Amino acid sequence: MAVEIKINDRLAWVRLVKQNGNLLEVEVDGKIYQVDLLHTQDGTFSIIENGRSYNIELVPQKQPKKYVAHTLYDTFNVEVVDAEARYLINRGSNGVGKDEKTITSPMPGKVVKILVSQGDIIKKGDTAIIISAMKMESEYKAPIDGVVKKVNTKEGETVEGNQILIEIE
Repeated sequence: MAVEIKINDRLAWVRLVKQNGNLLEVEVDGKIYQVDLLHTQDGTFSIIENGRSYNIELVPQKQPKKYVAHTLYDTFNVEVVDAEARYLINRGSNGVGKDEKTITSPMPGKVVKILVSQGDIIKKGDTAIIISAMKMESEYKAPIDGVVKKVNTKEGETVEGNQILIEIE
């Protein structure tokens, strides 16, 4: 399983290829690394890669999957953006698309109920669609007042992450 890790402003796709005890083969943005990773008793991580040693302290923050990483010389803000984190981030944005005229699915799921049809007048905040994902049902609301331009899915249909579900004009 790959996860996206944000370190300050840099995004990296990270995937564990294989593991044998502390020895890991990790893919980072398509490049393979052989590392020896040890979580020490004092809470830091000792990493040896290509003969070089690194020590990192990860301090959890109030928000889930967010950390401050301290090395000998630098400090970094770190965020793990996996499917669950993406879902929670998008749930907070209520599935509003980037142009605020669409409702999108933040992650794969199943359409439970569609409460609008093409041509319907909709008010900002009205529930338009209900999606089941990660064993939870979420209501997605209209981001603006308008008219439903198009409904791009059907009840019972499986949808992908970031799929445009409803367009409003």
